[in-house]
Amino acid sequence: MSEPGPLPPARDARRAEALGAALPPLLVAARRVAATVAQGVHGRRRVGQGDSFWQFRPFLPGDAVARIDWRQSAKSDRTFVRETEWEAAQTVALWADSSPSMRWRSRLAQVEKADRAVLLLLALAALLLRGGERVRLMAPNAQSHGGRDALERIAAALGAALVANPSGTSSGTPSARSLPPDLPLPRHATVVLFGDFLDPLPAIQSSLARLAAVPVHAHLMQVLDPAERALPFQGRVRFTDLEEEGDALIPRVEGVREAYAERFARHQEGLAALCGALGFGFATHMTDLPPEQALLSLYLALAPTLSPAGLPAAASLPGEAPAA
Repeated sequence: MSEPGPLPPARDARRAEALGAALPPLLVAARRVAATVAQGVHGRRRVGQGDSFWQFRPFLPGDAVARIDWRQSAKSDRTFVRETEWEAAQTVALWADSSPSMRWRSRLAQVEKADRAVLLLLALAALLLRGGERVRLMAPNAQSHGGRDALERIAAALGAALVANPSGTSSGTPSARSLPPDLPLPRHATVVLFGDFLDPLPAIQSSLARLAAVPVHAHLMQVLDPAERALPFQGRVRFTDLEEEGDALIPRVEGVREAYAERFARHQEGLAALCGALGFGFATHMTDLPPEQALLSLYLALAPTLSPAGLPAAASLPGEAPAA
């Protein structure tokens, strides 16, 4: 038994083109996932500078008299203040790992990691755009998008980038191709990264430290195949590396499963520690699970850093109990 081998440049380009061609149906799926999650998210709005009415609330000591809504107050024996909604939009930069290691799936999952990462990226973009934010890709010469047709423009730009640069960058080490590019970003921007993040921890630390130095608010969504966590193979297996780091022939995989699980756990703990030290968010999503829950948890984690800045009052997927 063997895992998929390295992708020659021509084959790599063809698979990138195939992923680009799959973007239209992925776009449809992303809208569906975003719509499902949007049904479970309530109350992202907050008080702020704006013209749109949000709510009346009782007058409190310290409130300016000029904020009293006398018409509403006249309807009862209490005094009410009229509040408006925060309307400032923030740009969120999104990036998805397109390195060869993402173009893989085991028999335990129905989709490749790259397909799930792109689906989550587009679904998150749809949800953010629906909330009034602006979205851009983390790519050279990328533009920020907002408004009705923004999601289509983001998908088109993503497809063009994948076809033009299927390995994630034109040069550099395998680790460089698996990590976000070093590009100028606005200070205090919000950045979301989708990838498997299976590179050595020092390489990941170096990449994340560059983002932290900007500084930015970042969240990593690690997308993994379930076989990468469970190592469910039996017997003699040749593992062929997808990013030119060499093959490994293991005569009896079940004999190394325990050691592999310990090393995998240490890597995950290291990732979580790196993100925690930098103030970044971190979560893991397995491709055999529905994408809706991953998107909901990601959106809730991002809410404090977005312009309306406040966790939703309640959130759940349809058919679930509201989150505590």
